[in-house]
Amino acid sequence: MRTPPAPSVLVDEIQSPIGRIVIAVRDGRLCALEFGRARVIRTLAGRYGRTRTVRAYLAGDLAALDRIPVDAGGTPFQRRVWQALRRIRPGRTRSYGALARAIGHGAAARAVGAANGQNPISIVVPCHRLIGGGASLTGYGGGLWRKRWLLRHEGADPEHSPGSSEARPRAGRSTGRRHSPR
Repeated sequence: MRTPPAPSVLVDEIQSPIGRIVIAVRDGRLCALEFGRARVIRTLAGRYGRTRTVRAYLAGDLAALDRIPVDAGGTPFQRRVWQALRRIRPGRTRSYGALARAIGHGAAARAVGAANGQNPISIVVPCHRLIGGGASLTGYGGGLWRKRWLLRHEGADPEHSPGSSEARPRAGRSTGRRHSPR
């Protein structure tokens, strides 16, 4: 038996003379209106449940996010980049150039970076798994400290690189190479 897809819910915030109002709309119909984001999130989580999947990921079920269907919109090129990002397994990283080559646009590393920066679904479309060509951590919309945390959570070691921008196992997992401290 097939599980029905989760309903789409649009959430917006309005600043008003009586404070922040958070509105949620599903299928063109108002489904929540509250003063404050936390209460809306609790309400929607109870109804639609996607937060359980993200919580499972944060608790260590790294494959949990694969079960979330996404529709990020975007241009055809952006969608190709975002689909390729979802194929990078937890604990692995890839350079912008390597991802450009993987989608058949080898000279488009900067365009891949621009598409990555426009990703509207952080963590689930794992833009944090892209790194610079020299295995350096590069910008992340949520802040580099979050990128480091996410990579460590997934088993990648963002501080030490064996020289490849591909898989970088966490300290303690043998790669046959020695790491020098930075």
